[in-house]
Amino acid sequence: MNKTYLNWSSGKDSALALYYSLQNDNLKVEKLFTTLNKEVDRVTMHGVRRELLLKQAEALDLPIMISELDTQVSMEAYNCTMQNATARLKDEGYTHSLFGDIFLEDLRKYREQQLAETGIIAEFPLWKKNTHGLMQEFIQLGFKAIVVCTSSKYLDDSFCGRIIDEKFLSDLPENVDPCGENGEFHTFVFDGPIFKEPVQYEVGEKVRRSYKPAGNKEDNCFKTDDCFKEETASWDIEFCFCDLLPM
Repeated sequence: MNKTYLNWSSGKDSALALYYSLQNDNLKVEKLFTTLNKEVDRVTMHGVRRELLLKQAEALDLPIMISELDTQVSMEAYNCTMQNATARLKDEGYTHSLFGDIFLEDLRKYREQQLAETGIIAEFPLWKKNTHGLMQEFIQLGFKAIVVCTSSKYLDDSFCGRIIDEKFLSDLPENVDPCGENGEFHTFVFDGPIFKEPVQYEVGEKVRRSYKPAGNKEDNCFKTDDCFKEETASWDIEFCFCDLLPM
């Protein structure tokens, strides 16, 4: 089996990627890797607190490696941070890197090119799967997730803080991907078949925040990996976040 780490966002796509990997005899996921915004100590873009991220890792019975990033980080600085992290993982014997991406070609190409420099192989277990089918499977398998961030370009604030269920899916506007693959929404997974126990939390306040790229978008990646998603979505700049409080 190939020693594998999972790029863990704290959300549903990462959870499904991990679930699929457990059925792959060629991969053995032994670690999670996540980036945090060091200014607020939260998962980049999702806004999930570090403490809840660590509780997730504990419930999944996996160690976690965390890299910290500035809120507004250049592509050069982002690439440097990721290369350093990848080099550490390579030194630890990891040969494969798992992602939850589904259909963003540019993002996949970028990941593969960056990892190729270290010899680590990128794996995409959800690639090109039907996103509506994936969400149906997610619910039917017993996964539980709450929406922690919505793009105001696509969704009104009422969607932020909702539990992912059949009603949520049916309420989504037609132009919103069921998996939020274009950055329409992000989630926090707190239970499911891969968890030893649910992650306990309380719902806090909802806040709306605006972001502006500092300079040309080619030189700025203020939402790290999501800069690629937002580039295809005309740079969404306003988001609603639902704060989750550890219990």
